[in-house]
Amino acid sequence: MATLVENPLVREIQTRALKPAGPCAMVIFGITGDLSKRLLLPALYNLATHGLLSEHFALVGFALSDITEEKLRETLAGTIREACGSECNLETIRWLVSHLHYVSSDFETASGWQKLHAVLDQVEAAEDLAGNYLFYLATAPEFFLPLVRRLAAEKLLDESGGHWRRVIIEKPFGHDLASARALNAELLKVVQDDLLYRIDHYLGKETVQNILVFRFANGIFEPIWNRRYIDHIQITVAESVGVERRGRYYDHTGALRDMVPNHLAQLLALTAMEPPASFSATALQNEQVKVLEAVPPIRPEECVACVVRGQYTEGMVSETMVAGYREEPFVDPNSQTETYVALKMAVDNWRWAGVPFFMRTGKRLHKRNTQVVVQFRNAPLSLFRRTGALPPRPNSLVLGIQPDENICLEFEGKVPGPVLETTTVRMDFDYGRHFRVEHRTGYETLLYDAMLGDRSLFKRADMIEAGWSVIQPILDAWAAGRGGELDRYGAGSEGPQAAEDMIHTGGRAWRPF
Repeated sequence: MATLVENPLVREIQTRALKPAGPCAMVIFGITGDLSKRLLLPALYNLATHGLLSEHFALVGFALSDITEEKLRETLAGTIREACGSECNLETIRWLVSHLHYVSSDFETASGWQKLHAVLDQVEAAEDLAGNYLFYLATAPEFFLPLVRRLAAEKLLDESGGHWRRVIIEKPFGHDLASARALNAELLKVVQDDLLYRIDHYLGKETVQNILVFRFANGIFEPIWNRRYIDHIQITVAESVGVERRGRYYDHTGALRDMVPNHLAQLLALTAMEPPASFSATALQNEQVKVLEAVPPIRPEECVACVVRGQYTEGMVSETMVAGYREEPFVDPNSQTETYVALKMAVDNWRWAGVPFFMRTGKRLHKRNTQVVVQFRNAPLSLFRRTGALPPRPNSLVLGIQPDENICLEFEGKVPGPVLETTTVRMDFDYGRHFRVEHRTGYETLLYDAMLGDRSLFKRADMIEAGWSVIQPILDAWAAGRGGELDRYGAGSEGPQAAEDMIHTGGRAWRPF
C-alpha cells in the first residue's frame, strides 16, 4: 500500500485499489512517548484523511504518565497539527482524538489491566469493533516479552472467537544473536508467530519498497543486476544528529548494533535478493533471508581490514558547534562506544560472487542521507584512450531513500564542441516532484498492512536472527580486543579517514553525500 498523493491520476488508481481496513481497536503501550507523538499518531491521521481507517475504530493508550485523557487528546491533536502543517484537516484530527481512550498505569499492576479490559469492553460496545485488537509495543525493549506474556495471560491474544489479535514489536529485537534467539524462543512459547509483526520502519518508506519495483518491474535493469556488470555496491545511512537524550541507551548499544542488523541489513537484502516467486509475505521474506545467510562471517583477523569503527568529537554541523560524543548527556566520559561503523562484506552466491558490498552508518555526519549506490564495471575497452580525453568514469545508479527520495542514473556523454571529450551526465527521477507526495511518516503503510493482516513488509524470526548473524562475529572480535582502534572523526565530516582508506584499498571511493 502506498500513501495517497495529489497527482489526480495516481489518486484515482490508488482509490480504486485500496479499501478501508476493517473494524479494530489499536492499543498503544507507551502512547505518551516520542514514537507515538512524532510518528504513530500522524500516520493514523494520514490513514484517516484518506478513508483507510474503518469508521468502527478505537485508539487506546496505556502508559505510566498520570496525564488525563482530555489532556492527552489535546496534546496529541497539537502534535498532529504540528507534523502535518497548515493544510491539516481539523475535522479529521477531532475525529481521531475523539476515539482516543487512556489507561494510566504501569505495565505490571493488576488494576491497570482491569482498566484496559473495561475500556476495551466500552469501546467494543460503542464502536462495534468485532473483537479485533492490534497491540503496538511502543516501549523500551525490556518490556516486549513481559507485555506479550501478560497479553497472553489476560486472554487478549485469544482468537478463538473468530476475531483477530496482532502484536507489533519495534526494534531493537535483542542486543546480539543469542538474545535475539532467546527472545524469539520465549515469545513463541506464549504466542503464535503469525500474530507477531516485527517492524522495521525503513520498509514503510516508499523508496525502499520502490527498490523491488525498480528491479523486478523493469526488464532493462534485472539482466545486468549481477557480478558480470556490477563492480560494487555502497549502502550509506548517515545522520547529522547526535545521540540527543538517548546517551544512556546508546552508550550500551553503539552504531553497529543500532543500525546494521536491521536497517542496513534490510537494504542489503532488498538490493541483492533473487526474484521472489510472488509478492506474498512468505516468498519475499524467504529471498531476503537467503541473502543474509549468504553473507560469510568476518573473521577476527579480517576485522582491521574490513571493519572501521569511529566516534565523533566536537565540530560544526549546519554552522553550529556541537559537542563530542563523550561530552553528551548520560555518556561515559571514557566511552569506547562507536558512533560510526563502516563494513566491507560479501554475498557468496552465484549472482554476487566477488562483488564487495560496502556499508557505512554514523551520527553527527555533515548531513542526513540514506542511499544505495550501484557502481557498474567500466566498459571493457577504452576507445577514447588515443583522443587525449580523460578515461570515462564508471556508470552509477543511485537509489535515494531519505531525505531525497529519488533514483539517479549517471552515465557518460560528449561535451559539446569540436574536441572529443566526455563528462558524466545524470538522469533523475524525483519521487516527490513526480507524484507530488504529501507529508507522511513511513508508518502509514505498515499500520494499514497490520490491520489487514499483510505481513509482507514485516520481519520473521529467522530474518531477525540472520541480521544478527551478520554482525555477531564482529561483536565477538571487538569483545576479544581484536577489532582495531576506535578512530575519531570531527562532527560535521563524512566520517573517519580509516573508512576512506578501507575502500580506497580496492581502488574505489565512497560516493560523497
